[in-house]
Amino acid sequence: MQIGNRDFDPHGEFFVIAGHCVIEEEKSALKLAQTLAEIARRLNIFLIFKASFDKANRSSISSYRGPGLNKGMQILARVKEETGLPVTSDIHEPSQAARAAEVLDLIQIPAFLCRQTDLITAAASTGKPINLKKGQFLAPWDMANAVSKARTVGCENILLTERGVCFGYNTLVSDMRAIPHLQRLGCPVVFDATHSVQKPGGLGHATGGEAEMIPILARAAVAAGCNGVFFETHADPDTALSDGPNMIPIQQLEGILQKLTKIHAIVSTEE
Repeated sequence: MQIGNRDFDPHGEFFVIAGHCVIEEEKSALKLAQTLAEIARRLNIFLIFKASFDKANRSSISSYRGPGLNKGMQILARVKEETGLPVTSDIHEPSQAARAAEVLDLIQIPAFLCRQTDLITAAASTGKPINLKKGQFLAPWDMANAVSKARTVGCENILLTERGVCFGYNTLVSDMRAIPHLQRLGCPVVFDATHSVQKPGGLGHATGGEAEMIPILARAAVAAGCNGVFFETHADPDTALSDGPNMIPIQQLEGILQKLTKIHAIVSTEE
């Protein structure tokens, strides 16, 4: 699979998608991306920087959404130029696909929108790899239809991301059986360790979460055979403008990744 300037084997090479939930400002995005690039070099991990230019699915209409498409793409282009990291972001409307593809190396389809045919086909038609996040309301095997929509327009470079399933009110549960079920669709599978600990709407006006569970679920997912892991991270999650309760402090991320690479090496050897 070609992502940015890197041709890598996502079925065999452990990789990470990490960054802010939403672009807060150019300075903080660049600083975080530079830190992530340094971590990736030290650990020899392929890392894709992620930050949303618009959060169209915030709990409250008054919540911060991001800088918007054009400004967001300008910031992500600078991140690429200054750090060398490939970049990804999510799109919410088919009309955003072409502009996003001018900058993004991987286009993400949000979990809530994973059944939106026009959105998937617009992203898949750009020629860029796409990351389809499994909806919290779907069984793993139901993602076969989303994959089929992307393949119908000629896209074969598809990642699938598992991020838990709804269980009762304001609760998500991660079923590690979802990982091999999704892999049977012929796509590498990413485990979203941060959104999986969400408590959707749990704060009333915003989403809550159990950040202390992130490393535990990440280790379990890599042991279960996922191909990559997704983290949202921040220098100070308590001040993050989106999803702070579900973020890993950047100061802790390298230690977590060190453990995950060791687990991945063991699992790969056994396979």
